[in-house]
Amino acid sequence: MQVYTPSQNSTSRPPTLGGLMVLIGFVLMGGVISTLVLFVILAISKGMGLQEAQNYLTQLATNPATSPDSWYVLMLLQAINHLGTFLLPALAYWYFIEHRQWDSFNARPLSSVVGFSLVTLIVIAFMPFDGLIIEWNRSLHLPETLAPIEQWIRDKEKGLEGITKYLTTFQSTGQLLVALLVIAVIPGIGEEVLFRGILQRNLIYWTKNVHVGIWLAAALFSAIHVQFLGFFPRMFLGALFGYLYLWSGNVWVPILAHFVNNGFTVLMVYLHQQRMTSVDIESTESVPIMGSLVAGLVTAGLLVYFRRLNQKDYA
Repeated sequence: MQVYTPSQNSTSRPPTLGGLMVLIGFVLMGGVISTLVLFVILAISKGMGLQEAQNYLTQLATNPATSPDSWYVLMLLQAINHLGTFLLPALAYWYFIEHRQWDSFNARPLSSVVGFSLVTLIVIAFMPFDGLIIEWNRSLHLPETLAPIEQWIRDKEKGLEGITKYLTTFQSTGQLLVALLVIAVIPGIGEEVLFRGILQRNLIYWTKNVHVGIWLAAALFSAIHVQFLGFFPRMFLGALFGYLYLWSGNVWVPILAHFVNNGFTVLMVYLHQQRMTSVDIESTESVPIMGSLVAGLVTAGLLVYFRRLNQKDYA
């Protein structure tokens, strides 16, 4: 059975470990430049100096409700940071280092992917099972000798939860649309291009094993978010995106999956706040084990079906 992996065309260079270091450099440089861009935007729009802009952002990060426009400023920060750290460095590496085009991400055109709409169902079905992994991950503890490090991690993540809660408290439909763009669309494209389109493809090339490549890329995808209490559920999610990319041969498939995962969560939060649904997707109550396991089996069945749909003509 033929397995679809991103194409290696004759005019492009094979990935090298030196290229990986260049990619890391692009990502780090992009993160710095994107932060400076935001400082300049704030300095111009609010008449601040660069140091004042930095202090202003630090204050927003610790107490976002201090400014009436802080929601939009933080969303702008998220958007610029994602574009500058993920999408633009990835495309710069792809075009100028590996000398490839966008079509090189795709072993087959999107029109040839069977069951594209099935991706939405797969991602939503996976959520209850991933919720079980989230609960298990949060219950993990480091050895007693590392207790101070664990406490620091938990304190940091509690602070991040506060920012997330603030950014997902919507006052209008307009804020919902901005959130969908910043939380679902931009990360969906940027992170999938970097982690699935480039890193997963290169790791498969270097390790000569599709499964090792997928899981390594998923682990890096989770680690870069620096949320250790959610490391394993995000890694499993990254692996899900990775297999969808492998079996479909088109990067728009994991992009859709990423968008659905983030966008569905944002939409459900909004609907709950508007009292249009009683389902609280942010609830911290224990996840029913049996329901989660059933959801996991359903997800596995849908994945097998998706794989067969896209490979049955190539056995």
